[in-house]
Amino acid sequence: MKGIGIAVLGYGRIGRIHADNVRAFPGAHLVAVSDPELGAGLQPPADVPWSKEAGSIIADPAVEAVMICTPTPTHAALVEAAASAGKHVFCEKPLDLDPAVAARTVRAAERAGVFLQIGFNRRFDPSFRRVRDAVQSGEIGALCMLRVVSRDPAPPPIEYVRSSGGLFLDMMIHDFDMVRFVSGQEVEEVQAFGAVHIDPRIGEAGDVDTAVVSLRLASGALATIENSRRAVYGYDQRLEAFGVDGAIEAGNRTASTTWLKRAEGVRSESPLHFFTERYEVAYRLELAAFVETIRNGSEPECNGRDALPPLAIAVAARRSLESGRPEPVLAAGAE
Repeated sequence: MKGIGIAVLGYGRIGRIHADNVRAFPGAHLVAVSDPELGAGLQPPADVPWSKEAGSIIADPAVEAVMICTPTPTHAALVEAAASAGKHVFCEKPLDLDPAVAARTVRAAERAGVFLQIGFNRRFDPSFRRVRDAVQSGEIGALCMLRVVSRDPAPPPIEYVRSSGGLFLDMMIHDFDMVRFVSGQEVEEVQAFGAVHIDPRIGEAGDVDTAVVSLRLASGALATIENSRRAVYGYDQRLEAFGVDGAIEAGNRTASTTWLKRAEGVRSESPLHFFTERYEVAYRLELAAFVETIRNGSEPECNGRDALPPLAIAVAARRSLESGRPEPVLAAGAE
């Protein structure tokens, strides 16, 4: 039994991760992939049909679901095309850089009666989920503060910075989702501070490479998010929840848990290099959740509506950076 027939649209770095996971997953099989660069500068996958055009693959009757891993500006159109063809959709974040377009895309999938899952893979990381469970169960008492640290090992190419939406809409949007996921609350107000410390070209492109955002949640709890485009020691991913009865923290993952102890000092392993290693398990678990949704007809844990609040928070953070003031998080617009 082959399982759910899935096509991967976009065969760049994240697309290859998803394609490999589909091929290894017993509940699904990889029907096809598409990417405009396949057969030219990008090697197509072995033994899998491929096309430079996504349209023909979406129309293939053997394709029951698609995973959209293309650049952000193409997401909304591909989601709507797949939904109108009756295909279930997994889409990498964000749905669009414009909240109104993202909301329209969610409604299109709902009208078509297909499932739409958003690629907030950190929700499926076992350590982060343990923090969330401790908060939601009351294990640490009423939540007072959340702290999220997310630092990349190196900045992306400047062409990517220009087209991806920048630090808030492309990188920190994961952390905005984690604040909602862990706390179980909506964010009401944000204040953003940003600077250019890593690469002056990022500033010339109208973005920042270093930022701290403070958030006020519906209960009055507070959260902070720290982002940097470069951490020379590795991929820094940490999360702490502090409550009235205690705290719980998820630290970095390392290649081993060894510590070298010598007279000159104590040394541990550096954090794993990048997201491909750090979230390897999370990517497999989110695929399993997507397949289970299709198989059982259950609503995705991270559905289309979950794409909208983090986008609204990101837009508010960008407004705050420009105004120098706290800014309210406006309605996501998915009525």
